[in-house]
Amino acid sequence: MKVSIIGATGYAGAELLRILHNHPQVQVMHLTSESHTGEDIASIYPHLRGIYMQHLMSMKDMDKISADSDFVFIGLPAGHAMKVGLALEDTPVRIIDLGADYRFSDTDVYEKWYKVKHTHKNAKRVYGLAELCRAQIREAKIIGNAGCYTTASILALAPLAKNHLIDINTIVVDAKSGVSGAGRSAKLGNHFPEMYDNFKAYNVGGHRHTPEIEQAVAALSGEPCVLSFTPHLVPMSRGILSTCYARLKPGVTAEQVDAAYTSMYGGEYFIRLLGRGGYPATKEVRGSNFCDIGWHIDMRTGRVIALSAIDNLVKGAAGQAVQNFNIACGFDEKLGIDMVPMYP
Repeated sequence: MKVSIIGATGYAGAELLRILHNHPQVQVMHLTSESHTGEDIASIYPHLRGIYMQHLMSMKDMDKISADSDFVFIGLPAGHAMKVGLALEDTPVRIIDLGADYRFSDTDVYEKWYKVKHTHKNAKRVYGLAELCRAQIREAKIIGNAGCYTTASILALAPLAKNHLIDINTIVVDAKSGVSGAGRSAKLGNHFPEMYDNFKAYNVGGHRHTPEIEQAVAALSGEPCVLSFTPHLVPMSRGILSTCYARLKPGVTAEQVDAAYTSMYGGEYFIRLLGRGGYPATKEVRGSNFCDIGWHIDMRTGRVIALSAIDNLVKGAAGQAVQNFNIACGFDEKLGIDMVPMYP
């Protein structure tokens, strides 16, 4: 399959290039960057030296990109992927958007949280969380790749919500991310002296991934969902640990919780169940497409605490995009992303 990457110089774009190089069914055609047009990709990311020789082009040359591509991956800030979607609407090219433009079934929710007007409301899109939306992804024209915090949190909560084991309006998600999740652009708060030996929360009560988690939990449970989500930055380059709390419904047993996870994920290659009492760790999934999940029952408070760990740039971005690509193409889902985690 011929693929191009729109917005190839962000961290997710660079991770896509790392993964796609080892994909036996992919030929990378074009790479774009509006800020580095005309430069070599290896001059931006020297670790790609001798591997990719492409010059970065502008996304304005969409006719050429369209003519040469079966799929495009988009790694652009909110509001920009819609331009690509509209430009490719009447072509056979399929789209996987690593941003937020196509994640929401209700574009009013998108506009409220992202403060951007949605200009492609009638797009034929599906949500790109592979383990939950596999059937829809197979035929989709546009796949809205799930976000990083959301992937970790939704996968941890999904068996509980789907099996109606929790009061979904008691959910609290406390998640921590490595700094690469904030992107490559220089920001004072992500400057090394600011981050090193530091640990902080941000966007409390207002993070844009909140409604994405609520949308998924509501779809799984069939009930409206309002939850609390608090993100944190930790001084590491990559990884997410999500700790999700919820009150169990009366009469729900620990064995029912165990059965819900085993039933939903027992056959999922990229989800590794650590079981009741398990403690996922970011280093154990680093550089891989795995999501490790463990859960605990606090009988004293009547709560279940579900924990998950992912690499935010792989399962939380580029790896999941390639997993969705494999599903959409009818390939083995593991193709190109069956990577052993890097350790230590």
